[in-house]
Amino acid sequence: MRTALVLLFLLALAAVPGALLPQRELNQQKTDQYIADRGTLGEWMDRLQLFDVFSSAWFTAIYVLLFVSLVGCLTPRLFELARNLRAKPVPVPRNLSRLPHHAEHTLLDEEPHAVAARIDERLRGWRRRTVMGDSRDATPGVIEISAERGYVRECGNLVFHFALLALLVSMALGRLYSYEGTRSLVADGQQGLCNTSTAVYDSFRAGNLVDGTDLNQFCIKVETFRADFLPTGQPAMYESQVLHSKNLASPPSTWERTTVRVNEPLRLAGDRVYVLGNGFAPRFTVTFPNGERRTQTAIFIPDNLQTMQSSGAVRFDTPAGMFPDEDQRRSNQIALEGIFAPTAAFDGSLLTSSFPTPQNPYVAIRIYRGDTGLDTGRPQSAYTLDRAMIDQGRLQQQAQANLAAGQSHRIPDGTTVSFDGFQRWVSVQVSHDPAQVWVGASSVVMLLGLVLSMVIRRRRIWVRLSPLNGGQGTHVQIGGLARTDRAGWGERFDEHAIALLTASDRQRVRL
Repeated sequence: MRTALVLLFLLALAAVPGALLPQRELNQQKTDQYIADRGTLGEWMDRLQLFDVFSSAWFTAIYVLLFVSLVGCLTPRLFELARNLRAKPVPVPRNLSRLPHHAEHTLLDEEPHAVAARIDERLRGWRRRTVMGDSRDATPGVIEISAERGYVRECGNLVFHFALLALLVSMALGRLYSYEGTRSLVADGQQGLCNTSTAVYDSFRAGNLVDGTDLNQFCIKVETFRADFLPTGQPAMYESQVLHSKNLASPPSTWERTTVRVNEPLRLAGDRVYVLGNGFAPRFTVTFPNGERRTQTAIFIPDNLQTMQSSGAVRFDTPAGMFPDEDQRRSNQIALEGIFAPTAAFDGSLLTSSFPTPQNPYVAIRIYRGDTGLDTGRPQSAYTLDRAMIDQGRLQQQAQANLAAGQSHRIPDGTTVSFDGFQRWVSVQVSHDPAQVWVGASSVVMLLGLVLSMVIRRRRIWVRLSPLNGGQGTHVQIGGLARTDRAGWGERFDEHAIALLTASDRQRVRL
């Protein structure tokens, strides 16, 4: 047990870096930036798996050793409990006066058999053993009664620890068979997510036994999103209307509508759908010199959660046929990069946001023309432009402007960029954990076992009834022994002793 306690402490200690340091499975970009900022120290921390704590070799080793230690600790205790439950109560000690709790009484005009019958009645519910005076194991004429209770305490202790084992196993299996995916969706009722493949997610994490081919089938669309804020700018409540269906072939008009709030996920097809992050998605229209238009709604990421000032980028390819030459087409692509302020505040020409609700929405954008990198085949961030393209002069800034909804700006080649308005976007997380029910059940059983081990009292009591010399009474010796000083005897032992002997139920004391 000492080994198990040490390992449990080490497990808690090992989880500390997982709580303090960015973890790769939660935020790859933030982890990479953290490592880059610390140079050699960050590289050594990465080698020690401090950014993958809960899947690291050393954390897994502690976890497995704790499991083995608990099994090795509990197995002999289980057999010991089984032997104790089958065994008879301990015989009455020869000298009861040497016990920590002892009392003696003389009952006149009562025979030992009558007193023994009354005591036996009082000890109902205890494991009892009575040795009569005519038995070869007892002194002639003397009746001895042994009683004990409280073995349920040890049962509760074992239940607690076996439930802890079940919890560890459930969590381990849950990590093997669980998956979790996130996707940012514009809350316009049009953009949807169907849980059919890992490719539909912006990020996807899965257990070692999940290959992504047998995901639970369902589709969702975020219809509306509403965020309430306190006067200080702190968020008070997030609420989203979500359309969903488990039948992928059914038309959207037949889908069910559900309200999803913080800590109130949508439970669908065995998965849980949470609404986590949120922000604004400005909508831009680019009108090219030939009159053709391209419109995009782009997700901007909040840089300041207090005011929801956000930043992002948009890329527009030229219309088909406008530039037959591929090199010329690539050199005339349009890109926007800037910030969005839901409630605009200006410090000169510098745009900031003063409140998170959209009371006076503005965008401050830089307009670029050139090669946006859409044809390179290299992955790019959806929220920033490729700085290498700008530094090489392949993507050149044409103008910058502050635009309110409905305003536009024209660059020298005749291209016009318009800010049409905005939509809300939400980050949706789909979580699947088949061991969730077992983890919850194990936790409840652990709590019940702990309560039993704390409430039940482990106690023993012995009674020796000896007839008086004249035969007209009984001399009673009572001894008590508790597993601990707080097991229920204490200074009230004499009251318990009297309760065994009294003939009146009104004077009966709870044993």
